[in-house]
Amino acid sequence: MKKMFALLVLLTAFPALSTDMYLPAIPMLQKLWHQPLVMVNLTLIGFSSTFCLFILVYGPISDRFGRRPPLLAGICLYIFGSVVCTAAPGVYWMIAGRILQGAGAASATTLALAISKDIYEGRQRERIMAYIAVIMALAPMLAPIFGGWILHWLSWPWIFTAQTLLGLVGLAGVWQMPETFTPETGDGTRNAPGNYLSVLLNRRFIGFILILSLTALPIFSFIAGSSNIYMTGFGLNENMFSYFFAFNALGFMTGAFVFSRLVKNMTSDKLITAGFAGILCCGLWIMVTPNRGPWDLALPNWFISFFMGLCRPPSNNLALELVHRNDAGKASSLIMSSFMLMGVTGMWIVSLDGFDKISLIGSLSILTGGAALAVWLPARRVLVQQ
Repeated sequence: MKKMFALLVLLTAFPALSTDMYLPAIPMLQKLWHQPLVMVNLTLIGFSSTFCLFILVYGPISDRFGRRPPLLAGICLYIFGSVVCTAAPGVYWMIAGRILQGAGAASATTLALAISKDIYEGRQRERIMAYIAVIMALAPMLAPIFGGWILHWLSWPWIFTAQTLLGLVGLAGVWQMPETFTPETGDGTRNAPGNYLSVLLNRRFIGFILILSLTALPIFSFIAGSSNIYMTGFGLNENMFSYFFAFNALGFMTGAFVFSRLVKNMTSDKLITAGFAGILCCGLWIMVTPNRGPWDLALPNWFISFFMGLCRPPSNNLALELVHRNDAGKASSLIMSSFMLMGVTGMWIVSLDGFDKISLIGSLSILTGGAALAVWLPARRVLVQQ
């Protein structure tokens, strides 16, 4: 069981490892390839967009054929994409490689969530998700630091060589993993690949994941804009940027850890409420701060990540509780896809010229935290009772 837990952590961390390790190289690649930020950021947007699309493919396939086959295929695709990125001679090849990475990484994240539904139950699954979130937060903390070290001692292609090796480790783990889900026979309509009808007609589930997806806007706008803000705006080097980014990721880990402690004495719906309210308050904090230095951004964003880590494990668990067991793969796909799709929107917005990026992050935090809270408060009793 410990090996399975470690594998779930690695699979869930694939997007963070694939994105955050690469962030310190973005300003360098802008200069190397003579491209504007909006063009180089297409490597992030391309990864996330394809990730969203293929999440919707892997979930229903796994509900029909089990978890291992699509996981093995997806991780192989991720490894191939990493090799393409390593050899990329320019931004267009890099975008192509990142698209392949996103298509493969989608299998890892969404099916890790489905596997947790297969092997854990109720409150135990909620605790396991919290523990995974705590450990998984090490990925966005350490990934940019490793990326900065690689840039300092080697060169940017080695970042993707490291991701290739991580993909091979994941592939070996899935190859040895026993199948966790055997589809029920006699219900071909429910298990048909691509058939999302039973999940899409679940109004409580769809409404709830739409609330959750809103919180991705400020998080991903920060991820896409952070290297430009810290390195171009505040003049930090690659290593200093990576430490500030790791500090931000520490907030998510702390929030997930605090949740794992508080859930023993507090109901999950209260913690979800606290998370949404905290994101709103942090947005107000950013807007009233003069933003003269990196700490003026780092501190409020640390707390945004903290409140996200606090409310994400119970939110994911509640969403899975709203669907039938045979729909876990499709439900996991929709949870991750809606979150990442909103994240892609945040990445695109922050890449545009003509906006103060720090104020934009603050405004998105206020709007999304306030909107999520406004919808969640009147609906939480109905959702929790299901």
